[in-house]
Amino acid sequence: MPAKAKPAKPRILIVTPEITYLPVGMGNMTQRMSAKAGGMADVSASLVSALFELGADVHVALPNYRRMFQGDIFDLHDKELRKYHEVLPDTHIHLAEDRIFYYRDQVYSNHNEESMRIALVFQREVINHIIPRVRPDLIHCNDWMTALIPGMARRRGIKSLFTVHNIHTRQVSLAQIEEAGIDAAEFWMNLFFCGHPVNYYHARSHVPVDLLTSGIFAAHYINTVSPRFLWEIVEGWHSVVPDSVRNELRNKYFAGCSAGILNAPDVSYDPATDDSLARNFTVRDVMEGKAANKLALQRELQLKQDVNAPVFFWPSRLDPVQKGPQLLTDILHEVVTDYWKRDLQIVVVANGPHQQWFDSIVSTFDLSDRVSVVDFDERLSRLAYAGSDFMLMPSLFEPCGLPQMTSPLYGSLPVVHATGGLYDTIRQLDVDHSQGNGFRFDHYSPDGLRWAIDRAMDFHALPADIREREIRRVMTESAREFSHHEVARRYIEIYEQMLERPLVETESGEVIKAIAEGLVEARPEV
Repeated sequence: MPAKAKPAKPRILIVTPEITYLPVGMGNMTQRMSAKAGGMADVSASLVSALFELGADVHVALPNYRRMFQGDIFDLHDKELRKYHEVLPDTHIHLAEDRIFYYRDQVYSNHNEESMRIALVFQREVINHIIPRVRPDLIHCNDWMTALIPGMARRRGIKSLFTVHNIHTRQVSLAQIEEAGIDAAEFWMNLFFCGHPVNYYHARSHVPVDLLTSGIFAAHYINTVSPRFLWEIVEGWHSVVPDSVRNELRNKYFAGCSAGILNAPDVSYDPATDDSLARNFTVRDVMEGKAANKLALQRELQLKQDVNAPVFFWPSRLDPVQKGPQLLTDILHEVVTDYWKRDLQIVVVANGPHQQWFDSIVSTFDLSDRVSVVDFDERLSRLAYAGSDFMLMPSLFEPCGLPQMTSPLYGSLPVVHATGGLYDTIRQLDVDHSQGNGFRFDHYSPDGLRWAIDRAMDFHALPADIREREIRRVMTESAREFSHHEVARRYIEIYEQMLERPLVETESGEVIKAIAEGLVEARPEV
């Protein structure tokens, strides 16, 4: 009898509006293909890379942001530019082509109308051209900009996973969707409308489609980027979550079709190699490295230069709706005054509407040698991670968060409110038992933040050898825990559950274990 043919590998299509890189081997321009606005870019990159290195049949669809992708080659003559385009493979990388993408220098628009147009054009190209060409077994979509695709996928019998990175949503009419070139008449019944549509014609003209809710509603499986944040939404926390989003997340949660998978920091956040630092360091020389970076930070920001001064760093945007900067300004003068003799310093490298209040307090009380507030700058932010002792993140809600996972990698211990991804990633430091990685407060208030800052200051007053021991431990554990290997492992596990078969075959037959342990280093033959 002839040998039984092995089943084809399932084909995965990851649809994302942003990505930080693509793995070497998918094309000689992959390391230039960077378009990032947030954590979605890092997750997409790590997931595609893990699957590709394993030899899985992974494909990625993203807009062709020519200006961002080509950088200094963008101004080449037309003939040379066409030649450069020809080397891009069309087997695994699928670029949505439209002039609306070509000349952009950032992923998202600050104008709602343009932002909607970009999202609809991207989905038009994916639905009309990329999906028919790829013929995927599973489509992984991300946020409201891809939220029409799960409805189409369900109609065509294709499994879909929808990742909710943020709770922001948009409404659009069915007529606008179709005028953008998407034949939504095929799958309109799989979309979520803001009211009850009587029929297709009534829906097309009178009842808007809610995009994020549509993605959640139509997908076979969904995930948020924090287990705790998913639970908080289901339990009715956070009034900022739209009712439609909450109800559909609840439906998926109670149907057993949801999960929370944390993001991980970009791999470039490594104090041993980060070229923004005054001195690179590892676990072995962390105290010396942090001292050198603290002095460099203090010099640049014109703070009092004191290597023993406890420095608290604020890296998040100054948004009082989510990030809680008002908790800090309410106690800023009091905290600095109470710890004046210990030279407590606060460094804010961030923009946002609350920045004026920091500036006013610093000016009124003449705190410029203890408190520095400057606009966001990537290099300076990285230096502050390395030069600070503690990182402040008292968010009211946090779908995931990355600073609280980044700062421990640099030996800066997080001070956070116990919510969402902050709750999932930060555990109270227990020096006696060498456990925990930061300082967490439960009650969202200035008093709650002050309590956590006081606990951080208690730690800072401990003998240097004890502090060094704990910081080394936290750095080591964080490098292992906050890893893109772990993120990829969780997503691949969900893919395999949805498809009910493995993505690839390894010698041990244990794909998940191979990724989790970092055993896959080179790409097998596809």
